[in-house]
Amino acid sequence: MPTTPQTTDELYQALQENDQRPYGRTRTVTAEELVDAAEQFDEPVPLIHALLELQEAYTYGSEPRKSPVVFARLLTLFDEQPDVFDERLRHLLFWRFKWVAHALRQLPEIPLASLRQWLTEMRDRYEQAGLGLQPYYGQAYQLAAHVGEDTTAAYELWAARTRTRLSDCEACETCQRALYHLAAGDDERALRAWEPVLAGKESCQEEPARSVSHALLPLLRTGRADRARELHLAGYRGCRRNPSMAAEVGRHLEFCALTGNEARGLELLAENRGLFDEVDSPSDQLDFLTGVEVLLQRVESLGHGALPAAGYAGRTWTVAGLRAEVRDRADDLAARFDARNGTPAHTERRRARLDRAPLLDALELTLRPRALDELAPAAPAAAPTARTAAAVPESLPELVVRARELDELGHPDARACWDRLRTLVAARDHTHPDDPAVGPPARLRADLLDEEASRAGEKDEYADAAALHEEAAGLYEDAGRPGDAAISRAGALLATAELPALGDGAAQAKAAALTAAHASIVRLHEETPGLTPYQEARLLRLRVTALALRLQTTGDEDHVAPVLAEADLLHAFAERHDITGQVSGALLLRVSTFAISGDLPAALTEIDALLDRLKARGPAWHLPRTLGLRGRIQLGLRDARAAHADLSEALRLAADWPADAIDTGRLHGDLAEAAMHLGRPEEALRHLTRSAELELRRGSRTDAYCAYSNAAQLSLDLGRVEDCIALLDSLLAEPDVAAGELDDRLVAQLRLTRARALHAGEDLKAATAEFVALAAESAGWDDDPGSHAMIAAETAVLLGESGEFDRAREAADQALAAHARDPRHELLSNCLRELARLQAQQQGPDGLAGARAFLADAGRVADEARAAGYEAQGRPLDTALAYEHGRVSAYAGAYEESLAALDRALALLGEPGNDGDRAGEWAECVRLAGAVEGIYLERPAPALTRLDAAISRLTALGHADETEALTALASRLRDEE
Repeated sequence: MPTTPQTTDELYQALQENDQRPYGRTRTVTAEELVDAAEQFDEPVPLIHALLELQEAYTYGSEPRKSPVVFARLLTLFDEQPDVFDERLRHLLFWRFKWVAHALRQLPEIPLASLRQWLTEMRDRYEQAGLGLQPYYGQAYQLAAHVGEDTTAAYELWAARTRTRLSDCEACETCQRALYHLAAGDDERALRAWEPVLAGKESCQEEPARSVSHALLPLLRTGRADRARELHLAGYRGCRRNPSMAAEVGRHLEFCALTGNEARGLELLAENRGLFDEVDSPSDQLDFLTGVEVLLQRVESLGHGALPAAGYAGRTWTVAGLRAEVRDRADDLAARFDARNGTPAHTERRRARLDRAPLLDALELTLRPRALDELAPAAPAAAPTARTAAAVPESLPELVVRARELDELGHPDARACWDRLRTLVAARDHTHPDDPAVGPPARLRADLLDEEASRAGEKDEYADAAALHEEAAGLYEDAGRPGDAAISRAGALLATAELPALGDGAAQAKAAALTAAHASIVRLHEETPGLTPYQEARLLRLRVTALALRLQTTGDEDHVAPVLAEADLLHAFAERHDITGQVSGALLLRVSTFAISGDLPAALTEIDALLDRLKARGPAWHLPRTLGLRGRIQLGLRDARAAHADLSEALRLAADWPADAIDTGRLHGDLAEAAMHLGRPEEALRHLTRSAELELRRGSRTDAYCAYSNAAQLSLDLGRVEDCIALLDSLLAEPDVAAGELDDRLVAQLRLTRARALHAGEDLKAATAEFVALAAESAGWDDDPGSHAMIAAETAVLLGESGEFDRAREAADQALAAHARDPRHELLSNCLRELARLQAQQQGPDGLAGARAFLADAGRVADEARAAGYEAQGRPLDTALAYEHGRVSAYAGAYEESLAALDRALALLGEPGNDGDRAGEWAECVRLAGAVEGIYLERPAPALTRLDAAISRLTALGHADETEALTALASRLRDEE
């Protein structure tokens, strides 16, 4: 707390501010400080308020030991000065008898007799105050259920009584009734009781999160897996990282363990690692730890006990080690509760959870399903199961010869041979074979370095690739292999030219580097003696690749012919020497050149000829890549159906080759685009998530996150809000994201989509907090003020929805300042008009001045747009603004001004035509004008004339739907006459 309140007004303000904070140590410590501050005042009421805030902080901050102590002070104040407790304070006091009963149940060190004594105290106090006893019987039932006694009588005594003002909220009582039926083994009846809460019709501070966590397994047992999945995603978000809901988190972990989602369970456990040390309630600890143990037990039984797991602070844990620790602690807690209660209930309930068998082999919970194998350090990318891996020779000399043969062919199986060789050569007992076919050690080391350089280049790690190529070239020279040295040196030249250039002239600089690299490779080609046909073809391929990359960089049509000329040289040479792979490569480069230059019909003609050749003469492993390119060409030609067919066939054929031989991530990404064009968004979503997963396995994390970002946006567009949030929560928890190693703009995009999803999911508080943070960060994006304008504008609207119009004004001003540097006319106009509407709607006449200030800004934006010749994609800015003036004035009760503004809007719109959107906007203006005139200004006759004329006009134009609201309003006005 920055400063200690010196007056009661300052104290109440501080209490109000603390009430807005999330439960946890910060709020609790501040509440403790505010109690100390309140004690300086002579009057008791401020202290009562401060104590009530402190008890709430302890209760929802999972510190049950401290809650009864605070309540004892409150009760003493009530007994000594009952008159200072007004009706509200008195209600809160008697309500919190239940909080104390709940806190005492959570503490095994409190004797059972003391619990019963407290309930007696509660009953006596309620009777003395003339209050109904239903809340007391509710606590008596909950104690019986906790202890493990026969609850039948206690349940009936509570459930049969009429609710009172001090009864638990309906959502909490619904949960208790459902749990009673669940304990009796009646899943169906429990779920029927729960339905109002699960459907969102009843809620409170703890609900529906608590009920959801209990309902997950009954839903699975009754065959409602989809509903369980949906509720898990929404329910988990409502309780994660919350110490007072640790038990609920434990049940979500258990749900993951019993549905084949062990990897997600470990991910959620890592997100909630703070709960191991932050939960002070032994009861909540027991429930949480039991859920954790169910998960860890399952993971260990699947053979993954050595996986890392998030656990207690101060040491590193494996699954097996953490499970042993959790088991001991949870067993001890259960034994302590059973000793206090005199029953084995807690141990038996714990054992029942641990003995449950999985309810489903696999339930896909999120858009990012993961297996435990993927969590292992440096887990290799799994190869498609459709293909049996090629046999790798056991003998090292045979293996070397085989690797070189396959490498010359460009065969995908070469990589497995190189991997095996790399392992053998790195072994401590390795001895280089004395075999002429193998050659000297320098040649083998060079082979391995050159192959490693190629892999680095595939990952766009050009600096590493260049260095490795250069080192390999030196070793080839030492081994007397000048041709191989030339190829490696050419590879280094090309990799160096591909290093990213910075600044405004980056494209030109890179083009110049590629031109120079091409010239150097030509010289190497010409000056290196004794080249074999294979080596010469490789150099020709590098020459044409340099020019193709230059064309790709510049898009300059003058760069097309040189590429085609070099490709033809390669093609002729490869045909002459029957180097099939290079023939195919040359033809594929021609296709790409036509595609890049924009001549898609020519590219299609060439690629069709290439496909015929590949099917007849091979190599077969070029077919998936070639079909993939044909699919992209078809997308460019807007033939999505043909593109989808080509890409699907490419994906099918790719399964015949090693996982890293074909860029299947790209194929899935292109299939997603084709599926979207075909109106199949759910299929597109599957391909996007698969593409992202494959890119992650390849180590292309930026490409993977971009694909996941697109998947998240698509899931949000499809209304799958919880899927979107769960996916983004998973991504944002990744170590490289948390460590700031990923591009900050890409992370900001992920967070922005998440904030929009939170808003769509009606979590306004969380959405606003994220938007505010993003607006603050994007204010520093001097190179991208347009994005800051967008984020600040959305932030302003959310603040307006929350009723914080001063902060909304500040955010809107930020958006306007950024808009001045990079105009976003329609975005800003929409934002300002919406803020005006919100302020007038929420504040009425008191908000009119502020609302009109927003509209004045919107007017200036519309003037700027008109001067710049800007045309809005949606509603014209001027007519939309005139309509909003009318609506805002109506909300504020300025009806004459409202009607005048709406008439101006109608004049700007003109008469409706055949366009449905324009007719709808016109009809809405007429409707609002008719309502203002006929209802609020009490002039029904002219209003009806207006409405009847509009109905006739719209009907004549065939806009029947647009007349419905007008007809209903006209009928109402006639009825009221």
